[in-house]
Amino acid sequence: MKILVVGSGGREHALAWKIAQSERIQMVYVAPGNGGTASDSRLENMPLSDPAALALFAQREHIALTVVGPETPLAAGIVDLFREKGLKIFGPTKQAAQLESSKDFAKAFMQRHGIPTARYQTFTDSAAAHAYIDQHGAPIVIKADGLAAGKGVVVAMEIGEAHAAIDMMLSDNQLGNAGARVVIEEFLEGEEASFIVMVDGKNILPLATSQDHKRLADHDQGPNTGGMGAYSPAPIVTPALHARVMREIIIPTVQGMAKDGIPFTGFLYAGLMIDKAGNAKTLEFNCRMGDPETQPIMARLKTDLVTVIEHAVAGTLDTIELEWDRRTALGVVMAAAGYPDAPRGGDIISGIPAETTDCVTFHAGTRQVDGKLITAGGRVLCVVGLGDSVKMAQKQAYEAVDQIAFEGAQFRRDIGWRAVKRPA
Repeated sequence: MKILVVGSGGREHALAWKIAQSERIQMVYVAPGNGGTASDSRLENMPLSDPAALALFAQREHIALTVVGPETPLAAGIVDLFREKGLKIFGPTKQAAQLESSKDFAKAFMQRHGIPTARYQTFTDSAAAHAYIDQHGAPIVIKADGLAAGKGVVVAMEIGEAHAAIDMMLSDNQLGNAGARVVIEEFLEGEEASFIVMVDGKNILPLATSQDHKRLADHDQGPNTGGMGAYSPAPIVTPALHARVMREIIIPTVQGMAKDGIPFTGFLYAGLMIDKAGNAKTLEFNCRMGDPETQPIMARLKTDLVTVIEHAVAGTLDTIELEWDRRTALGVVMAAAGYPDAPRGGDIISGIPAETTDCVTFHAGTRQVDGKLITAGGRVLCVVGLGDSVKMAQKQAYEAVDQIAFEGAQFRRDIGWRAVKRPA
């Protein structure tokens, strides 16, 4: 069996790594892939990213199943295209992917179906947006409506920062079409968690819980990023809260999409804010696995992922259960110099330790040039350690991180701090 994984980041490396463990796999193609997928004998990179070219490749190579990692091809309609050609693919259609590709669509959907989320209003006129900010004050959250490569959300703690975000998106058009419309919403306080499930249009299969770390520096300081590390499971998501999130957020979302005539298939990611009373609200939806949450989640998954995705494509997710490693998995992201504003490429990477049962390194912004591994993106690596506790997983991950070297490397030293502080 041949499988195609679309994407080039750490999420895609982790998915391909897990898929390749299946005994039924002949080859896993990763398009376009990265330096890590290039050096794995079980994987083969394909320098393709255009959906039409990928569909032709899938037909020519008799690809049994395609899994889409990033949001951009989903928003471009790759799932619709593959299905038209009779190719099996796991992901949402272009219309369903609006849950991520349009913040306004997602907020209106949540309001319509009674899914808990922050109060909001949408603007295309900068003067009206500025007036709204003056009326409501700070802290306040400004979001570009469209996909903006992780740069479309500003959590403004001061009113001047909020006005600057409006100028950047609406007046100066720095985010292009993605920022031509903005959503302004109330600031929610609490602790974030990532709640990711697989959906086959009707049935829902929850994955292990996880928690991301968005800020660049220790103690949640510095600018927001795509994510500087994650761990799984997330202790804040207790069994009672898990059941409540399924009942109040996930199930109404899947049922609401079906009711609106847009059945959802694929990975569905709800970014949650959990307040001190244990109430969860939806910060955002993603229509794919999170990055870096995928890396620790895949490191813990014991079930054959190919079998799971086959059930998802066939609409039979209700017939399968997932088995998880009981240990905690914790991933530390190593980012390039200048990340997140202006990441530098071309720095030589050395010292990546060999994979063990307790530690694995997933590549993101890397590539092979003349036999050398170099940086080629903002987030370069995600080093995942596994242990019987969060502290032990931390120890495994950071021992490996300390062996790896590249000029200007940035990483946090406190991934998992909330779980460590949480009473048993």
